[in-house]
Amino acid sequence: MQTRTLGQQGLTTSAIGYGSMGISMAYGPGEEHEGVAAIQKAHDLGVTFFDTAELYGWGENEKIVGRAVKDFRDEVVIATKFGFTAPDYGYNSRPEHIREVVENSLRNLGMDHIDVLYQHRVDPTVPIEDVAGTVKEFIDAGKVKYFGLSEAGPDTMRRAHAVQPVSVLQTEYSLFERDVEVLFPVLNELGIGFVPYSPLGRGFLTGTAKPAAEYDETDMRRGDARWQPGNFEKNVEATRQLTELAASKNATVAQLALAWLLAQGENIVPIPGTRSANRVEENVGAADLALTDADLARITEILPTGGFGSRLPEGISVDWV
Repeated sequence: MQTRTLGQQGLTTSAIGYGSMGISMAYGPGEEHEGVAAIQKAHDLGVTFFDTAELYGWGENEKIVGRAVKDFRDEVVIATKFGFTAPDYGYNSRPEHIREVVENSLRNLGMDHIDVLYQHRVDPTVPIEDVAGTVKEFIDAGKVKYFGLSEAGPDTMRRAHAVQPVSVLQTEYSLFERDVEVLFPVLNELGIGFVPYSPLGRGFLTGTAKPAAEYDETDMRRGDARWQPGNFEKNVEATRQLTELAASKNATVAQLALAWLLAQGENIVPIPGTRSANRVEENVGAADLALTDADLARITEILPTGGFGSRLPEGISVDWV
């Protein structure tokens, strides 16, 4: 698979990565062996960028990823995150907490260094300069290679970047979720790469979406606004039209959605997640799908500004919204 460069500090990865969250949480019950098989299949197909976080099972997901990549650790980029507390999911980016989490993550992963360390969410009670300075300590010590932020706004990025250069920003971005495009000018200004999470609209853009009530009680989509009556039907229709366009190119709708993301900039590396080795192969195939200007225009015609329904639950906000 072709590679892409994220940021200006030397971070190079495959054009499509792998997000491991769904192995452990958010999308109903899963089996570890399925996740391990999916990660190893991704590596076999050329994926070199694997994303996890302390939050995903409070270390259990990191352990799964560590076991899955053990035999090819030196061939891949491993990203993890800090910034939450168990069991209340509160924010905590105090320097002493970051230090504790990083040491725990290294043990969970079974590794001597983390390639990309993200602040999972901006903590409004801790100056970002203190966060960046603490990550810089780990970079200087060789325990972390690159600094990342997630769901951070322009001011936060600029202030962090002044202390420790930020290589990558991670935020939700897909055909269904376009709001983050307002941040692209500052990413270009600072030379920061971009990693879209939920690049397939939390699974909607696989063409397999069901009404919310049909999902397991532990599945986050039961409460997602895009699955609620009124929005759901509109999103199904948009996905149907995208599926027709994809079929005309001998591709799936998921491949079309990922290829669209890749076409938005050379500094973009989406991280679709799946527990299915077959889905991994499908996702990786998107890297070879070329979209014409006519294809991109048709996609914009179907979804001019994104899908129907907010990605954020009522009362929840992020740093830049």
